[in-house]
Amino acid sequence: MARKAPSVNIILAVFCLALVSCEAKGGLIIARPLPRGAVGVAAETIFNVLQFGAKPGNGQSTQAFIRAWNAACNFNGKARLLVPPGVFTLAETVFQGPCKGPITVQVTGTLKAVADVSEYTGKGWISFDSINGLLLTGGGTFDAQGPSVWKYNDCKGNSNCVRLPATLYINDVQNGKLKGIKLLNSMGFHMHVTNCNFFRAQGLHITAPQDSPNTDGIHISKSQGVSIVRSVIGTGDDCISVGQGSTNVNISKITCGPGHGISVGSLGKLPKELDVAGVVVKNCTMLGTTNGVRIKTWAGSDPSRASRILFDNIVVDNVQNPIIIDQGYGSRSSKPSLVKISDVTYQNIRGTTTSPVAVNLMCSRQAPCQNVRLNNINLTHRLINVKVSATCANAQVISSGIQFPPPCR
Repeated sequence: MARKAPSVNIILAVFCLALVSCEAKGGLIIARPLPRGAVGVAAETIFNVLQFGAKPGNGQSTQAFIRAWNAACNFNGKARLLVPPGVFTLAETVFQGPCKGPITVQVTGTLKAVADVSEYTGKGWISFDSINGLLLTGGGTFDAQGPSVWKYNDCKGNSNCVRLPATLYINDVQNGKLKGIKLLNSMGFHMHVTNCNFFRAQGLHITAPQDSPNTDGIHISKSQGVSIVRSVIGTGDDCISVGQGSTNVNISKITCGPGHGISVGSLGKLPKELDVAGVVVKNCTMLGTTNGVRIKTWAGSDPSRASRILFDNIVVDNVQNPIIIDQGYGSRSSKPSLVKISDVTYQNIRGTTTSPVAVNLMCSRQAPCQNVRLNNINLTHRLINVKVSATCANAQVISSGIQFPPPCR
């Protein structure tokens, strides 16, 4: 019996793996030439930055990366922007959408920032803007060269300072995911997630020295459906901070330290800020941080609300302020904060503190905290012979289960 010859469709399907872009139409496979610099692999097309002029080393590859991005973003199908092993130097880089299809950015090498603040005009070193269906992955490193520019950061003594750019500024990204990347020594924040919906980050490793200025790990604002999970963060500021307009935020399985802990806030610094609601922080560990779980609002703020906040199963190890609400943050005004905090639960929080005050709930006299619940709190001083206490002002506190230190009323 004669062997049957392969069909034209089968031949084209094999051809599509490397040479062309294909799509099925009317039972046939239609072959189209790939964009210059692109390689087809199965159902995905790869855009390698090397094919667009990027070169490892100290010379800038900014324009080559943008050319590769534009080709991938404008490709009508699944696209992958590939950064291979090597060190690539970039100045301010904006990956702008919308794109014609979902896009993966796979960084296996190291991206190194140009250490010259005059090169940056926007809010980020590397920005992703107006994209639906972004995946950033690959195990690579984003080294922002922070030590070279931290001397220009005067935010500690100047509340109106101009912040240095974030390593990643992620704006208006819908259905986005970050997985398995490393962020090192940011100039400003390591990552700012804003105006995003349904955004997930996992397996991140974020690192900066304990004394580095304003190097927050991840700041979230004006976003909904954000999840940050299974990550290790150690910086000179908050490991994660949840800012105005954030709703339905899930933070889980984070190891934080050094740094200032995990915070809701600061809130109320700007006029007419948006409310925060539906924040869950659970199964996290704080190692030697300034704060454990914190809510902070500026004195003299405009009215807004922070509600439905849960801190659950938190381990603190030698933390200065394990549980803290600070509504006099910033001390810029003698007027009370008008951010109304309500429906906050702290449960299953345990470990050691370096301060004699383990629970400190200092709420606004103008907008007292309502329905603050403490359930199963077990905090002791790292030194055996030092007793710990709880203090509160302008707070309605309801307690149950283990309470050590005894709750304030």
